[in-house]
Amino acid sequence: MDESGDSGRPQPGAGGTAPGPDQGEPRRPKEPGGGFLMGRPFGVPVYVAPSWFLVAALITWVFGGQLERVLPELGAVRYLVSLFFAIAFYASVLVHELAHTVVALRYKLPVRRIQLQFFGGVSEIEKETETPGREFVLAFVGPLLSLVLAGVFYAGMRFVEPGTVPGVLLAGLMISNLLVAAFNLLPGLPLDGGRMLRAVVWKITGRPMSGTVAAAWVGRALAVVTLIGLPLLTHTGFFGNGPQDLSGVDTVTDALLAAILAAIIWTGAGNSLRMARLREHLPELGARTLTRRAVPVEAATPLSEALRRANEAGARALVVVDGQGEPRGIVRETAIVSVPEHRRPWVAVSGLAQDLTEGMRISAELTGEALLDRLKANPATEYLVLEETGEIYGVLSTADVERAFVAALARPAG
Repeated sequence: MDESGDSGRPQPGAGGTAPGPDQGEPRRPKEPGGGFLMGRPFGVPVYVAPSWFLVAALITWVFGGQLERVLPELGAVRYLVSLFFAIAFYASVLVHELAHTVVALRYKLPVRRIQLQFFGGVSEIEKETETPGREFVLAFVGPLLSLVLAGVFYAGMRFVEPGTVPGVLLAGLMISNLLVAAFNLLPGLPLDGGRMLRAVVWKITGRPMSGTVAAAWVGRALAVVTLIGLPLLTHTGFFGNGPQDLSGVDTVTDALLAAILAAIIWTGAGNSLRMARLREHLPELGARTLTRRAVPVEAATPLSEALRRANEAGARALVVVDGQGEPRGIVRETAIVSVPEHRRPWVAVSGLAQDLTEGMRISAELTGEALLDRLKANPATEYLVLEETGEIYGVLSTADVERAFVAALARPAG
């Protein structure tokens, strides 16, 4: 399943791509965990979330009950067979995700991680595709690989006896991969089919935002249909079972499953809309426009005198410099506030300054995702903003960036 926007959100089905901030800075932060690290195919970490074990246990129990009817002679061994099925199914999910990952890497899109979780998996891709054609291909390869796997398992069934353990396992894996492919091809975000629809509308209109809006609203419609329709289909015998009364434990279970799926789809569609709206306004976030004007002061300058100079210059920040005018530290806003006014003539700015590190020096030309990625890679409360010539431009406060970020997220798309 695909998501067009945030990274790291749970997704129903198997597929998942979740773009995030662009890379482009020389240093990246330590990658966050996402459960148990299982390996690094193609250099991308694969995590198994703790919720996977809950789903594996549920699959083992449900499939074990089906095996009891088909192969009663297995006895308690059926649960070992069911556990093997659960692991094999999620191996299929991993193949689905690796298909997204391989194509993303082929398009030079960085992949943060793959995570196997409650209702499938997610490939966290850290950058948007540049064209609708690439978006379509990136989304389609996941369901395509699931269909290929279904075909492989179907071919394998021809070489084993039906009604045997291998035959039942292969049939179950074939059906489950068909369901994964079919579900992910539904044309609504955050599913793969939603990203394919987004690519089509993007191609027609020339605006990726138009594609996101269309696919997200279709996704919300799918969530409503899932919530209402899935329990009704189950109890009308649509899936091959006999018609059932709308009562009892099975009804509650089906309704709960439908509610969880609907909530995940609805939330994913909403997140896609919010992140697309943010991405459209993100270029407005620029270091130059958000930077506070600063005045340079020497280390021994009393705080009261430094603040007087700042007020006269209309500045809102203080940069500590050495005798040659080279910046050595930033006087933190929180530190200034903590000093009572009557003590400020006796407190030197050097005692309130935070020493500058290389990561705290940023270019005034940084904007959008490049700016956010730089701040993320070098966490601090304030940054020294420099012109390309090395001249001090001002001080950028993380709080100002956060306020601008929230404001951009709240504004409607143009």
